[in-house]
Amino acid sequence: MRTHTLILAAALLAAGTPHLRAQAYHVTHTYTLGGDGGWDYIALDTAGHRLFIARQDRVMAVDPASGKVLAEIPGLNRAHGVAFDFAGGRGFATSGGDSSVVIFDLKTLQVLGRTIAAPDADAVLFDPATKRIFTFNGDSRSSSVIDAASGKKIGTIDLGGGPEFAVSALDGKLYVNLEDSSAVVEIDASAMKVLRRWPLAPCESPSGLAIDREHHRLFSGCHNKVMAISDAQAGKVITTVPIGEGVDANRFDPGTQLAFASTGDGNVTVVHEDGPDKYSVVANVATKRGARTMEVDLASHTVYTVSADFGPPPAPTPDRPRPRPSIKPGTFALLVLER
Repeated sequence: MRTHTLILAAALLAAGTPHLRAQAYHVTHTYTLGGDGGWDYIALDTAGHRLFIARQDRVMAVDPASGKVLAEIPGLNRAHGVAFDFAGGRGFATSGGDSSVVIFDLKTLQVLGRTIAAPDADAVLFDPATKRIFTFNGDSRSSSVIDAASGKKIGTIDLGGGPEFAVSALDGKLYVNLEDSSAVVEIDASAMKVLRRWPLAPCESPSGLAIDREHHRLFSGCHNKVMAISDAQAGKVITTVPIGEGVDANRFDPGTQLAFASTGDGNVTVVHEDGPDKYSVVANVATKRGARTMEVDLASHTVYTVSADFGPPPAPTPDRPRPRPSIKPGTFALLVLER
């Protein structure tokens, strides 16, 4: 009996429990990408296995295995997010400074055209159920709807608040955080209308959003240093867990039942879904100051984030009373987190 017990214990240790494997996340590679300008969202092209990183006036396409910059998609003004229609072979990048969406070919990465969305076009997603692109426009408090095949704008949804990140449930419903009212909105993607909304209290200023589609759970990253977890069917918050400061991205990995929050203070908080209504923080992984956005490869369970080295902030101006620190030239880098 003792021998069998020892063998079983050894096998379990080798396989690793979810909690132990989560605690093992650490930065395994840092690739200097260089280039000027700030950054925003990261998106993983699962078909071509490329990372697309929004960089101020362009989008960088990067090989995550080597850190090699493969190409850059030009012509953006305050680049924010990237979405993919793999069946149609097209990518879509939001250009918030000129209210547009840049459409590019996923094979050649050549720009095919652009469509006007709305001022401050920010987060963007492709909804497979409707084959539509949805942009989420912060200052406009709206979502612009674009037909992915034609690239034409076909509608606008009044959200009643300033949206941040959004997710698709893949069943015709979308969910988006409203940062200015600390709420979640549920959208009928086909009818292009808001179905309902619910408050996220005690969450304040939600930004990043992720979804567990099997259990209908939403993970909102909040700027008062909590992750608010909602029951999307019931339309209510069920619990919160602590995270770092300056969150801008959340992800959920159904293969490991882990939720992630990347924060600008230089951490990725890892939360285990013990059950649909029970969650526990299992790790806080040190990354780099400013690494506030991220992406997760659901096949390999690898986490990607980006940041740079910073200098002192420029002098305040009436338009920018609290300017961000300056970015040291050539220091922008991709960080790879593995177990």
